[in-house]
Amino acid sequence: MSYGQLAVVYDRLMEDAPYDEWKAFFLNVLSNEEVRAEYVLELGCGTGEITHRLEEEGFKMTGVDLSEEMLAIASSKRNSSVRWVQQDIANLEGLRGYGAVISFCDVVNYITEARGLESMFLNAYEALGEGGVFIFDIHSPSHAHEHMSGQTFAEVYDDLSYIWFCDEEDDVMTHDLTFFVEHEGVYRRFDEVHHQRIYQPDYIRKALSDAGFEISGVYSDFSMDEAEDGDRLFFVCKKV
Repeated sequence: MSYGQLAVVYDRLMEDAPYDEWKAFFLNVLSNEEVRAEYVLELGCGTGEITHRLEEEGFKMTGVDLSEEMLAIASSKRNSSVRWVQQDIANLEGLRGYGAVISFCDVVNYITEARGLESMFLNAYEALGEGGVFIFDIHSPSHAHEHMSGQTFAEVYDDLSYIWFCDEEDDVMTHDLTFFVEHEGVYRRFDEVHHQRIYQPDYIRKALSDAGFEISGVYSDFSMDEAEDGDRLFFVCKKV
């Protein structure tokens, strides 16, 4: 899943995304875990909104994404020294020595095969230096089952509208999206299908442990109080 034509309208659709909350959560984790991370690797960086925010905080950033279109938008936003890398995050190569690896906005849910997820965790472990921290989030199972599966979402703007159907089978959500985008008075339609797996926290813990990580804590909805009952679960792990 590489986001195809969606890259063109992605930032419009994500205008209200809590990017600053992701940044604040990351900074709080570094403080709490007493981690000094000069170099930070972001897996599934998309159009670079979090990447750029962290670069502004003084971190030396590397952003990885499978989508060439997303990376092109990310690199065009501002003059920066971010290193942009087009790779599959389940098959990373040549990325080592980072103080922190992050993957936000439920990127991990897009890895729908257990082998791919386990490979991603191993790659994140190898990319970190000793004492480095790996931070990522997923949809909580309760949120996915109760508030996403079987739902239809839609938005209408002057020059853009979309319809989003979300179905689920065997813990895999299928997002069927139809977009209408205006250009010079004409609306163009395009369709995309994305898949996300709903992961149980216990399985995530085991996969992280098998990869060599020590789990420092599991948090929900940007809070630094440990909990597993929110919409979005954050895993904080260390390479020891």
